Amino acid sequence: MALHEFDMKYGGQIGASNPLQQADRQQYLISSIMEEAIASSQIEGAVTTRIDAKAMLKNNQPPRNRSERMILNNYRTIQHIREIKEKTLTPERLTEIQKLMTSDTLDNPADEGRFRDNDDVRVIDVVDGEIMHQPPNVSQLPKLIEELCQFVNDDEERMFIHPIIKASIIHFLIGFIHPFVDGNGRTARALFYWYMLKKGYWLTEYLSISSIILKAKTQYANAFLLTETDENDLSYFIQFKIKTMKLAYAGLQKYLQRKIEEKKAATTFLTIGGINERQALLLQELTMEADKVLRVVELENRFGVSNQTARNDLKALKSLGLLKSTKINKKESIFSRSASFESRVEQLKSQSLA
Repeated sequence: MALHEFDMKYGGQIGASNPLQQADRQQYLISSIMEEAIASSQIEGAVTTRIDAKAMLKNNQPPRNRSERMILNNYRTIQHIREIKEKTLTPERLTEIQKLMTSDTLDNPADEGRFRDNDDVRVIDVVDGEIMHQPPNVSQLPKLIEELCQFVNDDEERMFIHPIIKASIIHFLIGFIHPFVDGNGRTARALFYWYMLKKGYWLTEYLSISSIILKAKTQYANAFLLTETDENDLSYFIQFKIKTMKLAYAGLQKYLQRKIEEKKAATTFLTIGGINERQALLLQELTMEADKVLRVVELENRFGVSNQTARNDLKALKSLGLLKSTKINKKESIFSRSASFESRVEQLKSQSLA
């Protein structure tokens, strides 16, 4: 029943009752990828806040520390995953994904983009230091990786496996095999995401499943542990994945409803002559958040527009007396509410009704 529901919500038929309007897709997509990148990195120990991490990504700022580098890597890897969703999985492609995930974050840079060459890797309980999982011997890795790729790429299996169940198994297998010194968890979650897209579950792009896992890290670890200790009964892990997907979809629905309400509230600004929908949304946000700061690069990323279009949007609002600009360096200015923002809004609305 749950899998049928997912087929309807995540796959092709959702297009008939699509909750994501075409014009809004880019904005929602960028936001969800950011959330996924941040949460997946935080599961593995990144300690920066969501606010700081999103500011870094939105403004194309260089990472200041290892945590921010992890998040930036994750963000770029998810974008890469989307580009290769039609490809097959090979050992080389698997190491490429891990390298993107771990670039400049490992104690030994040589461990980027290569399979582990020893058995010193263990999964440890951070609370009591107990070994939770001892991965297979390194001598087994070549065969296990080959079999993994065959399993992923085989679309003519003798026994049908539902794509969502198969994606969950792929996620588990990366964690179980633990083919890398580090980055196994992030790589596993990225492959789950990749396989779902590969099989046509396009709505997965707009979900942050890792955000749900982050809130249930103990359950996540237990799903692995219970599977392994009960003769590799994958039902524990599959049930956990299905539960997280249901919660992620419910979260998306709430997010969309909130955005719909924001857009409705923003329509009042469209009565002002020359204001477009992007500018109306910005004015609504500035009304609700008086100290909000706007940057050209943030608008580029958020709305999927060119630098010049984003710049023109802000300059137009400034020329109407709604924004002020402040130079922060020779090349960049930030924009914020003008001192007369509220009175100017009312004045412009009155003029439009006259």
